[in-house]
Amino acid sequence: MSATKPRPEQLQKLATQAPAEGPVYLLNLLRFKQRAEYADGRATDLTGEQAYALYTEGVSKLIAGVGGRIIWFGRCNTLVIGDGDEPPWDTAAIVEYQHLEDYLKMRGGADYEDVHVHREAGLAQQLLIHCLSREQAQGVLSR
Repeated sequence: MSATKPRPEQLQKLATQAPAEGPVYLLNLLRFKQRAEYADGRATDLTGEQAYALYTEGVSKLIAGVGGRIIWFGRCNTLVIGDGDEPPWDTAAIVEYQHLEDYLKMRGGADYEDVHVHREAGLAQQLLIHCLSREQAQGVLSR
């Protein structure tokens, strides 16, 4: 099972490398499970992508509630450079928070834990990458 939450040392590194003032950009690279698998063992007919859509619906409101926004969210289509026949990620997204504290506040709340179960159920693998600017985050996607 891959990680779906940052480890304490990753949050510490983010805190030391994110700008003290101004926006924070997080690039999400996501691969879904074929079938959603909930940690509590509940029966479900959802695909991983459908479970993640439930997470997206809930977390979008939480992001907006702290003044953040989803800048871009899209499906990965064709692998142009790299090994393999398929892109290594199903979707990618860029989320902007006005300050690091906004991201930490959003992910630290009880409401986040309520929707996070769908993220864990749906993801096979993910990367969450801090970028210093919107242009940097978008540049990662265009490589």
